[in-house]
Amino acid sequence: MTEAITTLVFGFASIGVAISWLAWRAISLEVTSPNRLVIELRLAQITALLLALAAGVYVGAAVIDGSNTGAGLDIALAIGFFIIAALAITWEPSRALTTLASAWCAHGMVDLGHVAGVLPSTLLPIWHPTACAIYGVCIAGACYLPIFRRS
Repeated sequence: MTEAITTLVFGFASIGVAISWLAWRAISLEVTSPNRLVIELRLAQITALLLALAAGVYVGAAVIDGSNTGAGLDIALAIGFFIIAALAITWEPSRALTTLASAWCAHGMVDLGHVAGVLPSTLLPIWHPTACAIYGVCIAGACYLPIFRRS
């Protein structure tokens, strides 16, 4: 594994731990607590930024090897995820977190599209799309957990 891949894995794992901690903090507070609202807002902001970053990985791969069929679709999907992330940070936390949970699940489906060969994956390590799909579902769960625990 290269230094870049090792750093990427460690960085995304660290961010995942931080997101999990925020989600845990949110559900440990009363639903009516102002602190919970603040933590949910921070969780939405961080997961929105992470969504844009995760989508950017495929943009980089598409730009490096733009001759692959599907590279344009990868870039278009990444732009779509960026738009969702940009809009979500302007919404109230429950709407933002619900939308981001859905977007992370959709990003996982895009990752699986790379595994299935629907989208190009020649530049990425073979394990990358599968690991990203699992990671995306975990982040989606962290986004939705505070919303699920409201009722």
